[in-house]
Amino acid sequence: MTPRRRPLRRLRTQLMLLYAVPFFVSGTVLLAAALVGTKVSSPAGSVPVGTGPGVAPTTTTQFPFLTWSVCVAVLLLVSVGLGWLVTVRFLRPLRTITATARDISASNLHRRLGPTGRTDEFAELAATLDDLFGRLEAAFASQRRFVANASHELRTPLTAQRAILQVALADPDATVEALRVACGEVLELGATQGHLIEALLTLASGEQGVDRREPFDLADVARRVLSNRPPARSAGVAVEAALGAAPASGDPLLVESLVANLVDNATRYNVAGGRVEVTTSATADGARLSVRNSGPVVQPAEVERLFEPFQQLDGRRVRHGEGHGLGLAIVRAIADAHGARLAAAARPAGGLDIEVTFPRGSTDRLVAAAGGGPGHR
Repeated sequence: MTPRRRPLRRLRTQLMLLYAVPFFVSGTVLLAAALVGTKVSSPAGSVPVGTGPGVAPTTTTQFPFLTWSVCVAVLLLVSVGLGWLVTVRFLRPLRTITATARDISASNLHRRLGPTGRTDEFAELAATLDDLFGRLEAAFASQRRFVANASHELRTPLTAQRAILQVALADPDATVEALRVACGEVLELGATQGHLIEALLTLASGEQGVDRREPFDLADVARRVLSNRPPARSAGVAVEAALGAAPASGDPLLVESLVANLVDNATRYNVAGGRVEVTTSATADGARLSVRNSGPVVQPAEVERLFEPFQQLDGRRVRHGEGHGLGLAIVRAIADAHGARLAAAARPAGGLDIEVTFPRGSTDRLVAAAGGGPGHR
């Protein structure tokens, strides 16, 4: 407890000196000026200095040192006392805020400082801390949900693999073909686990932020992603691309994962004969990527939830062969890491309209690195 109180005591002492020293110095100067001008009479029977025939008498001014010392001592005590009282009263709201904030931990983040009844900087500090506690509570809740869902999704394939192997080993008449089928199912479940772990690692990388930025063009990234995804055409979904130059900067691999997850999500959650529109462009705000798709109708209130990990449109848990429910969560994490603005809206006819806009500063750096001016292509 002692180490925690030392900073407060130092601040209290500093503020006390800040109040007391100027008061003491100014009071001492005024007192000295008043006492220096005090005239003291000479003792009875003494001859005034400078008196005599034809000489005008003069009055001797003596400095009352004892009186001045007593006054200075009293002034010092008054200055320190008043400074201490003002400091204690001034820091009382801060002590209250500190004590309440210290009691708030990961187990009771629902607590808040609440209104302080003041309209000064302390009220602003309390409101800022309340906002911080709210974000921390949401982050802890999201983390708990994520860990619970991730553990479930990882445990489900393991349970299925164990069941398949136990059934195959328990059958004394199992044929080679039956064992091959069992091994194939185990391998398929292992591949599902591998994709899930890869998605979790990508999500974690996106949440860690971008340490080193490189210039790239969103059009080139989108073109590379689309060329590596021919299954969209075989699924009966038409992909239309309008890729204009969209220079930006960041981590090209993470941005490629962002584009790939948007395209995969738009393709998987679509309808037969549907379409996916992918566009990139340079705007006044920066570099913009837009992915639109047809598909089932999404309620506007459900759009935000789809960007949480392991979430699906109808609220069911993600099943085998239907993805892992991490695509849009990865998109949000990577966009936040790059300082990009993510906007998603439900289309009235069905599907989503998602736009990711990278800040203009990224565009400027890429143009400068390429050696081009405003009209550079």
